[in-house]
Amino acid sequence: MFQPSRAEARRFFFETWARYRAGQPLEGAQTLALEAILAHPEYHAVLGNAERFEEREYFPEQGETNPFLHLALHVAILEQVSIDQPAGIRAHYEHLRRALGDAGQAQHALMDCLAEALWQSQRQGLPLSQTAYTDCLERQAGAADTLK
Repeated sequence: MFQPSRAEARRFFFETWARYRAGQPLEGAQTLALEAILAHPEYHAVLGNAERFEEREYFPEQGETNPFLHLALHVAILEQVSIDQPAGIRAHYEHLRRALGDAGQAQHALMDCLAEALWQSQRQGLPLSQTAYTDCLERQAGAADTLK
């Protein structure tokens, strides 16, 4: 599994935005990253200023959202949906997209599950629980049904 450092992950997003703005072709996962970036114009100024934001810390306890983590979760969800791993995530995504009427909202619902599973894994010092993750995905899809 590819596990980039914080600096490498941030450079990936800075470079993706710079290439897009320069009209240069994107490579590999940059196309998924660009989809997430374009859906979040509130991060464009950050991505356009690597010198200022490359080392910046974000503190959730102070109500801050880490734009790089947020975008990385989008990329992870988009990648999982594209290959349908874990099995069934594509169907959950499509269900949420129809129920919520928006791809971004569907991604955010799935990201909540991924973030929770990652946090639990780190907290417990165990591998990510596939069962807990897929159970959460199913709960999200069920909750969307109540919105109809």
